[in-house]
Amino acid sequence: MKQAKYLARQPNQDGVIDYPAEEHQIWAELYQRQMAVIAGRACDEYLHGLDILGLPSDRIPQLAEVDKVLLATTGWQTAQVPALISFERFFELLATKRFPVATFIRSKEEFDYLQEPDIFHEVFGHCPLLTNPAFAHFTHTYGKLGLAATPKQRVYLARLYWFTVEFGLVQTEQGLRIYGGGILSSPGETQYAMSDKPQIKPMKVADAMRTPYRIDIMQPIYYALNNIDQLYELAELDLMSIVAQAQQLGLFEPQFPPKQQAS
Repeated sequence: MKQAKYLARQPNQDGVIDYPAEEHQIWAELYQRQMAVIAGRACDEYLHGLDILGLPSDRIPQLAEVDKVLLATTGWQTAQVPALISFERFFELLATKRFPVATFIRSKEEFDYLQEPDIFHEVFGHCPLLTNPAFAHFTHTYGKLGLAATPKQRVYLARLYWFTVEFGLVQTEQGLRIYGGGILSSPGETQYAMSDKPQIKPMKVADAMRTPYRIDIMQPIYYALNNIDQLYELAELDLMSIVAQAQQLGLFEPQFPPKQQAS
């Protein structure tokens, strides 16, 4: 596992993390900017979750504040983790309804984009939808399957996670909306996903599992659910047999250029 650039902050003996003022300021700027961008683009279920979470706009929330709401709504809670964790640990946490959150926030230099998920990405991007029963059930099922899967199977499961939990779209009566946390925590991707630039495909599990992606570019392809409750249906499918089917069929041709290797 590669070395993380950031170090997660540790809580004191009372379980409270004392973030410096400049980090609270970064949260406040990220929050203000993203709230303006997600209006008319985020799905109602996400906005409802954001409303009941009641995240502070001017400071980094303590995880205990988030846990109180998640436990009361779907039985989930957060788990404080270092910047990077193993696949094994990741699946283990999801399988026990604990969502990993690295307790650091990006620097000013990486304000627009960073490859390591920080507390803004995890809490603002993902935690609102963990109040939704369908999303919570899908994420829990995914964790249990991933924990039991082989490394090769996990690669296919990871693509499904990428095109749902991280970069998922959903059809609504108001039109296309966003539910993926990777989009909703990024102003550029939020605007891009709702433009005419990417290709939007209906969610087919085997197709999502066969679609290559890169983490450092705007996504050329997104998959859209018919509605958020479709996540219940996906969770009830025999996902591991679909993994086997996707393995047999092989990957689609990448819709992006290969990553340039540093010389």
